[in-house]
Amino acid sequence: MSANTNTFESIKAVLLSAHKHCSSTDKVKFYDTWAETYDQDVAVLDYRAPSLAANCIASHFSGERETSVVLDVACGTGLMAKQMRKHGFRCFVGVDGSEAMLDKARESGLYQDLKHLVLDKDPLPTQFAGSFDVVVVVGAMCAGHISFNVARDLFNAIKPGGCICLTTRSNPENLEYKASLDLELKKIEEEGLGTCLEVIEVEDWERGVLEHDGGYISGVVYLYKRI
Repeated sequence: MSANTNTFESIKAVLLSAHKHCSSTDKVKFYDTWAETYDQDVAVLDYRAPSLAANCIASHFSGERETSVVLDVACGTGLMAKQMRKHGFRCFVGVDGSEAMLDKARESGLYQDLKHLVLDKDPLPTQFAGSFDVVVVVGAMCAGHISFNVARDLFNAIKPGGCICLTTRSNPENLEYKASLDLELKKIEEEGLGTCLEVIEVEDWERGVLEHDGGYISGVVYLYKRI
């Protein structure tokens, strides 16, 4: 897409075409082609997840924000880091499966380190274990993207007392995924790995692109603390 075509209808067409891409390789190629106009396009979609997640983290986080290290998973162009920076966070490590998205994140100047990593295919680097004060996964945990099982691996990347913020959509097409994620998070809590700090149900998550969406779709912000 070129910069002068980021209308809702054109963005809708692009996203609907993405639903046809099933393999992780196809998904990465899609995001590589979308990187150039991604920020403008999600603004048209009124995509609120990064600001909602950052606000949720800030309302509970009691550590020293300037020195706390944030792992931004599926960081994209850096929208989440931009929102976290507004709340005083300064140290970011980003991972993403799209090289073009990582290039955009690099241009933002917000990240101390960026790594190419396709979750579900590539394991988290061993040096990530117990290394981060905050882990965020915003936008990528949904059907057809990152498996809900990744949540357990990400808990292992958090320092004791640190937190993890995940988001997912709760529109009809994603309800099965959301139910699986809810069950996985419940198991993690029962096993004593983490405790739930807050779950925020949001009605106006972003503009829907399917005919039956009726305007906006809903979504959820989860915030957990690593024990």
